[in-house]
Amino acid sequence: MKRIFPFCFLFLLTCVDLPCAELEDYFKKVGDKSGSHSMRNIDFIYMINLDERPEKFAVTKAKLAPYGISPCRFSAVNGWRLTTEALNDLGVQYGPWMSGSGWGTCYLLDGNGEPHHEIVHQYGRTYFSHCMSRGAIGIVLSHLSVLQDAYDSGYETIWVMEDDVEVIRDPRILSDLIDELDDLVGHGGWDVLFTDRDTKNNNGQYVNCSAYAWRPNFVPAYPNKCLEKETISPDFRRVGVRFGAYSMIIRRSGIEKLLDFFKCFQIFLPYDMDFTLPFDMRFYTVLDDVIGPQINAFSDNGAPNYRKKFEQVEEKN
Repeated sequence: MKRIFPFCFLFLLTCVDLPCAELEDYFKKVGDKSGSHSMRNIDFIYMINLDERPEKFAVTKAKLAPYGISPCRFSAVNGWRLTTEALNDLGVQYGPWMSGSGWGTCYLLDGNGEPHHEIVHQYGRTYFSHCMSRGAIGIVLSHLSVLQDAYDSGYETIWVMEDDVEVIRDPRILSDLIDELDDLVGHGGWDVLFTDRDTKNNNGQYVNCSAYAWRPNFVPAYPNKCLEKETISPDFRRVGVRFGAYSMIIRRSGIEKLLDFFKCFQIFLPYDMDFTLPFDMRFYTVLDDVIGPQINAFSDNGAPNYRKKFEQVEEKN
């Protein structure tokens, strides 16, 4: 039986007009969790890493080791290995009551497995946002898998990192920053604390986000919330939206809201464009970067670049 979360009843039609798959069927279990993967104020530390990229985990783990921080490696969902049938279970099945006219990408069951781009219009067809790659879909599933593990484990506060982060200053300060944020807004007053001010482009410049992305089956209850950017202390600001999911401290309240949202509304956008949509998410960022993105990091998001590595090895042999 499909589980309908309380949040979904705000937009109940989304969940009952059309059947949608159980996303949990595609979540991946976290493997060996033995060892010390916590720090003061953080119950568990995860790092998402493809099996095909062990070197990325090794490099980033080594950057954190001098500070006594040891993330638990999560074997990421490889979206490039998802079947066409799986993709059609995971996306948004377009219905007559939804908002159309925007461009989308679908993976046709009677096609060749390649992405097909068209105006979202065909009832019953499963869509993702325009040019949403299999790699990006795998990233969403990886983050949700980690959130489900944290929820099932009863964690109150977790730190989720991707494997291409940069240590900018001593990350042990995050324990003190959590204390400070709790004092400012209350222990239950925030859902996500980003460990940097904003994401950065390939030139190292901050990239600002000030709008929600379109979704055919969801309209934000308070669209102006995305414009919120308020400095609340010398160390923090409150934001409505932002890009980047590479380093996030997430409270249990945020874990629940995000799982509720995706299990009700399915996958459509890249993760860092979708996680801002639940209307009551409370996002904060540090003002002085602690952990941020690697500039020009090698990515398998838009294409399975790890295959080139295997091809190069085969050529040498």
